[in-house]
Amino acid sequence: MTRATEFEELRPLLFSISYRILGSVTEAEDAVQETWLRFETSTTRPTSTKAFLSATITRISIDVLRSARMSREEYIGDWFPEPLLTDPYEDPERSVELADSVSMAALLLLERLSPLERAVFVLREVFRFDFAEVASAVGRSEAACRQLASRARRHMQDGRPRFEADRRKREELAGRFFQALQKGDVDRLRELLSADALLVNDDGGKIGGKFPVCGAEKVVQLLATAVHPFALVGAVLETHEVNGQPGAILRDREGNVINAWALDILDGRIQTIRSVMNPDKLGHLGPVADVWAVVREKNRARRRQA
Repeated sequence: MTRATEFEELRPLLFSISYRILGSVTEAEDAVQETWLRFETSTTRPTSTKAFLSATITRISIDVLRSARMSREEYIGDWFPEPLLTDPYEDPERSVELADSVSMAALLLLERLSPLERAVFVLREVFRFDFAEVASAVGRSEAACRQLASRARRHMQDGRPRFEADRRKREELAGRFFQALQKGDVDRLRELLSADALLVNDDGGKIGGKFPVCGAEKVVQLLATAVHPFALVGAVLETHEVNGQPGAILRDREGNVINAWALDILDGRIQTIRSVMNPDKLGHLGPVADVWAVVREKNRARRRQA
């Protein structure tokens, strides 16, 4: 088997490890490419290709995360991961667990950990590496990795996200929500939200707006007045799984991306709506819309209707 073939077989795993450590699609893709270059130019063939590549991607991702932490601390407004539509790593027996581990809620919890804790948690708790493999990947002893894993688990358990267990129910409820949103059906939106529903937006300070918004009534009013009018200028909501949870992409009439939505659903209600509008985080989903141009067109359309 050639090196290229071995690498391609493991590419989904490598990307999925890196994305969970970094929370960035573009940075994870860059880390995968750097891992390939190191593998391709290595003068010796490793005893275990999986162990070598997993260690390489992990160390690259840790270095990138350490460099990124200062910029994230200075980030304007709420910081969310780059939206991920499809996790390339699949394990049919653990599909629900893997989907929940890549949710925005779970990735935001991971932000509380140090880069080393985060890497150990991802390798051990998400991908089930044994401690010898984890230790080799992060360059620490097994005993140290056990301590890191224990500390990371405690942090994660304190705020562990909970989701509706029945994925079909999640998808059906999300479908009704996005239909009502597109129609501006205030009563239906209100029925689908929990009383303390939360709407949060990541725009990197580039779009503006008063977020977060808490409480079903306030969230409904904002959605009805700020989102539904986009339909007047041909914008379309495309439902997608976003970070393993029900979500959607809002596109303008030319197909350019306006924002991405991800929903947290529990007990038959939508608990949290996360919107990503920062154009720097949407380019991997396709051409990004000029939001202010769309807003101006939307406002003109509303005045014509008035």
